[in-house]
Amino acid sequence: MITRRDLLVAAVSVFTCAAVLALAQNAGKPVLHSSFFNWANLKATPTKAGERRSVFDAPTPTLANLECHITTLNPGESPHLAHRHADEELMIIKEGTLAAVQGDRTNIVEAGGIIFEASNELHGLQNVGTNRATYFVIKFVPRDLVK
Repeated sequence: MITRRDLLVAAVSVFTCAAVLALAQNAGKPVLHSSFFNWANLKATPTKAGERRSVFDAPTPTLANLECHITTLNPGESPHLAHRHADEELMIIKEGTLAAVQGDRTNIVEAGGIIFEASNELHGLQNVGTNRATYFVIKFVPRDLVK
């Protein structure tokens, strides 16, 4: 028979393993300090829906991780299905028109628009324009975030 103590020990073990794994993922990454990134130096990698440019992915002095990439979607494409995750995202639309699913609402966001996705809220994107859509994604992971 499983006791409350057994469940507590199991829960603490799982949490500890998750924390150790999260720390290990960034253990080898140097801390990101003040930097700059020129568009011309960002290599575009083709994807099924368009292309992606990785900018940075590292811990900072105050965050467990800060990640930035730039996605370009072909007309009618989505990067992935609507989903949710613990970290938060900020998306800045460089060009094109996106439908931004946020919970049970869909908003149209055009070039120059900004989308914020809060922790654990359903969200997704689709290029609803006739041209390619390009947007910057910035993900914030605080040090105390429990995934």
